[in-house]
Amino acid sequence: MQRDEDLRTLRRSMAADVRAFIELMRPKNMVLAAITVPLGALFGLNATLNPEQTTSVAVQVLAVLTFMGAGNAMNDIKDAEIDAQAHPARPIPSQRVSIQAAQKFVIVLWILSLGSMVYGSIELAQNNAAWWPLAAIYICAAAMMLTYDLGPETKSKGLIGNVSISLMVAAVILYGAATVDSLSWLVAYVAGVVFFTNLAREIVKDCQDMLADEGERTTLPMKIGLENARMVAYVLIMAGLVCLYIPYWKGPFAFGQLILQTPAILILISLNGPLYKGEDVQVSARIRIAMLLGLLGFILTMYL
Repeated sequence: MQRDEDLRTLRRSMAADVRAFIELMRPKNMVLAAITVPLGALFGLNATLNPEQTTSVAVQVLAVLTFMGAGNAMNDIKDAEIDAQAHPARPIPSQRVSIQAAQKFVIVLWILSLGSMVYGSIELAQNNAAWWPLAAIYICAAAMMLTYDLGPETKSKGLIGNVSISLMVAAVILYGAATVDSLSWLVAYVAGVVFFTNLAREIVKDCQDMLADEGERTTLPMKIGLENARMVAYVLIMAGLVCLYIPYWKGPFAFGQLILQTPAILILISLNGPLYKGEDVQVSARIRIAMLLGLLGFILTMYL
């Protein structure tokens, strides 16, 4: 009986440890990435994936998930002292994961991510396809990731950090297309939608967190004021709408199919009111919803 109880206790402890490491990767933030890699491939091909391409995309989903997990874990290691006050329930400040264990976990994640990218590049080369875009996108994203928390610490530099994050988010679309050697103008426009709307969202989040960021970061709202920063965010949203509109105007889609983007367009256009009122939390949530609806609109356009 005692032995059975000891085994159950051990299993519960191991399960708790696993959950803590998964939490360190921030899985909620990784869901969109897991979806975006295959979407990038589909947008590039403008067709369905064959079994070989599906396998290649699955490997690169692993590359992106472990890449993002490593970045999120690095961020938590860097912010351990701040999180002890601001987010005490997170794995490191709650002492469910030690900093040393987190550092080793980051190394494992980087090895898995880099190994997956190298595997994909070799596979492309063996099929006489262009392998270097996949490697180049990965290397650029890794450089931005590492300098976000380390080196120049672009995270603390406000707008530069916002741009870095948004470029990394948009790069996932390009990375998905590069996985099947199918970079195209359509992929570039979709990436543009993601970049501009995410950059707007990052600025709105800085407006929301301006008081908490005092002394830690120099953000755009601190430099130009809340009202002007929100105006910049809305201009960026409009730039995202232009990128969304172009594939229906110039091709490859028919202009009439733009109706499938109506939900995303209406949400984004209607954000001027909440921005004017300073409803930053609501605006940030709506931008995320609009991004998902926009991607869904592109999918429906391709297959209806």
